[in-house]
Amino acid sequence: MIELTKTGIEGLDDILNGGIVRNSTTLVSGNPGAGKSIFGLQYLYNGVERFDERGIYLTFEENATDLAEAATSIGFENWEAHVEAGDIKVYDKQVLLREGDFSSSIEKLLGDIDDASYERLVLDSLTMFQLFFDNEREERTYLLKFTDILRENGLTTLMINEQGTTFPESDVGLENFLTDGNIYLIQTPTETGVNRYVWVAKMRKQNIDSDIFPIEISEGGITVHQNASAFSMIGENESPL
Repeated sequence: MIELTKTGIEGLDDILNGGIVRNSTTLVSGNPGAGKSIFGLQYLYNGVERFDERGIYLTFEENATDLAEAATSIGFENWEAHVEAGDIKVYDKQVLLREGDFSSSIEKLLGDIDDASYERLVLDSLTMFQLFFDNEREERTYLLKFTDILRENGLTTLMINEQGTTFPESDVGLENFLTDGNIYLIQTPTETGVNRYVWVAKMRKQNIDSDIFPIEISEGGITVHQNASAFSMIGENESPL
């Protein structure tokens, strides 16, 4: 029987038929402002608050203080308390970029993974992670090693990926092949602001609802709405495939 990790994001676990496969790695992609970092924060926060699962947040772009402020601003008021208690471990850019190479950063991480029980991990972002490497072959090798290490240590991982286009790009990067699932967050401009959507494009070992669903970001984070037919963009726009 396949074990699942619930995200706790309202509406999303229904689309996933229960959650994300435990010990898997899922790519969360989207253009700037689509809600990727909030998705990652909410995934870890829900893990501690609702499912008694501890988490690790790796960020190459933020420091721990800014991350805590972002979490508090969206309604995750116990974020700092969970960090202080060790239930959420934050490796920020000051730690991860201090040594200047991937191996040194991973050694710091492995110490905590070995010494304590963590179930969830968020890498924010894969775009910055790739800057450690000189070429695609080296990047692929280390990404494979890294995902294997996380899986062996029982971590269910989200890797956040920045993309410049509104819709998922037609060129499939190597990271799509090396991860177990692909979730796309999409935002489109309107006359009054933006509309946001989620599309679960792939989940290995799972039957998923592959329609595009509208999402809302408000106090408490992301909510996924189920009335997909009213908002479906595949029929109105060029297919993201």
